[in-house]
Amino acid sequence: MTATKKKATKRKSTRKKKGTRRNPFRRVPSYILWTALALIVVIYITFFYKTFVGPYSFRWKALYGHVTYPDGKVRGLDISHYQGDIDWNKLRNAQIQGAPVSFIFVKATEGTSLWDENFNQNFFNAKKNDIIRGAYHYFSPSTPAKEQAKFYCKMVQLEDKDLPPVLDVEEIGSYTPSQLQREVLKWMDIVEKHYNVTPILYTGYKFRTTYLNTPDFDRYPYWIAHYYVDSLQYKGPWAFWQHTDVGKVDGIKGNVDVNVFRGDYQDLIDLTIKTEN
Repeated sequence: MTATKKKATKRKSTRKKKGTRRNPFRRVPSYILWTALALIVVIYITFFYKTFVGPYSFRWKALYGHVTYPDGKVRGLDISHYQGDIDWNKLRNAQIQGAPVSFIFVKATEGTSLWDENFNQNFFNAKKNDIIRGAYHYFSPSTPAKEQAKFYCKMVQLEDKDLPPVLDVEEIGSYTPSQLQREVLKWMDIVEKHYNVTPILYTGYKFRTTYLNTPDFDRYPYWIAHYYVDSLQYKGPWAFWQHTDVGKVDGIKGNVDVNVFRGDYQDLIDLTIKTEN
């Protein structure tokens, strides 16, 4: 090899060494790297728990037979055709945390034409087995509230000692909040005049505080749906609390919604319809 070639080779080798990238963490002490890694892991676990585990932990426990029951002596259910055939002999003697099934809300109607296929049977059997009964309508934001109210009044014959009519509101659809409020109030007004009793409003905690949190709705007994929490976040007055949708009760196969009434049994009777003699 000539001298010229050696020099060229040397210059080439030098340029290669200068272009070599150095590890930026080479001079950082290892304990700092491990501390940073541990911190990242803790942050990730905390985020994962609060986002995916925490909100559903009560449900997971409930699904495995660990339903959390809030304090209360007057307990009840709400049912529809989803519960299938019910063994009323077992249900009338069933216990929920040591308390009997004192009341049952039965789905009756939805929108302007949907009729729960098991309503008549469930509504009749509730009264036959000395359980205070009520009937609810599922509100559809795609049809006029006036027509929905007329449909409910036509199909549901409430009697003395029944609970007031119930409107179940869970969807806003294409309505604005103010439009939804107007339609819901229209249903309540028509039904109140027909049965001569103040209706009950059912909706979830977040839905109520987001869309129906105006003074106009404070006069209606509130049936709140708020699952998998050990205490209510809602600070306003309420009458019923649907605290789980995965309850287990003798006489009903599968899951069922379980509720607690805020008051004693006499308070529940006082809430029922009193027909004029």
